[in-house]
Amino acid sequence: MTVLPELPSTVTLPRRSRKRRRPLTAAETVAAVILLLVVVAATAPGLLAPRDPLAISPADAFAAPSLAHPFGTDDSGRDLFSRVVHGAGASLLIGLAATAIGTALGLVLGVAAGIGSRATDAAVSRLLEVLFALPGLLLALVIIAFTGPGPIPATLAVGLATAPGYARIFRTQIRRVRSSEMVEAARVLGRSPSFVLTRHVLPNALAPVLVLATLGVGQAVVWASSLSYLGLGSPPPAPEWGAMLEAGRTYLSVAWWMTVFPGLAIVATAASTTVLGRRLSRRGRR
Repeated sequence: MTVLPELPSTVTLPRRSRKRRRPLTAAETVAAVILLLVVVAATAPGLLAPRDPLAISPADAFAAPSLAHPFGTDDSGRDLFSRVVHGAGASLLIGLAATAIGTALGLVLGVAAGIGSRATDAAVSRLLEVLFALPGLLLALVIIAFTGPGPIPATLAVGLATAPGYARIFRTQIRRVRSSEMVEAARVLGRSPSFVLTRHVLPNALAPVLVLATLGVGQAVVWASSLSYLGLGSPPPAPEWGAMLEAGRTYLSVAWWMTVFPGLAIVATAASTTVLGRRLSRRGRR
């Protein structure tokens, strides 16, 4: 009689290898906290600053930062902390809307160049080269010269100014995906061009660009604030960061807080989106 060897009571199966998520660094944690505060300030500013950002109190004009006014007051006695918090909504909305406009227009131009004929590709490429020859802020100023100042024209101007960069990235990604083995296999199987475009080319080309778009939000906030600083964005007394910078420029020697705190808000928002966007970009390349 053959004796069978004893089998173990439990069988250990090999575990599937999983990619370990790298924990957030100190800089990324700080960036996430700052961005969370900016989002809360943009969506529910009353939770952080219940005071009216437009309330005037001439007796409290040019008050230095204190417990009553953490960021001080401006020349009209308005609480700067409330204005900075309430200004997050306008600045962030302009940044997100401008990024959406630039991404959408860049997608149209990138798809036209990536899947079009050689003549179409050459025409779009020449157009992008002309647009790239102009600095982004200068291009936005040219657009505002035709549309006029205001928050909506400023948003459109920033979005149109960022479109060439997204268009070039879209074109490169679409060209790369079109020459991949996955697309070649779909064509061999007789898939229609529209099916290949919507099911294979666009999803794989959009993913890395949408990650990079998070970097563009911070840039759009800076550009929109620059236009407001020049008097071409949100008009005073709207609590917008760029307009607040322009208002405090005259009193920089006697009331530094009117410029420092709105400037810190712009820098912190732009830096936070950049830090988190780079993390998403590195994660997408893995």
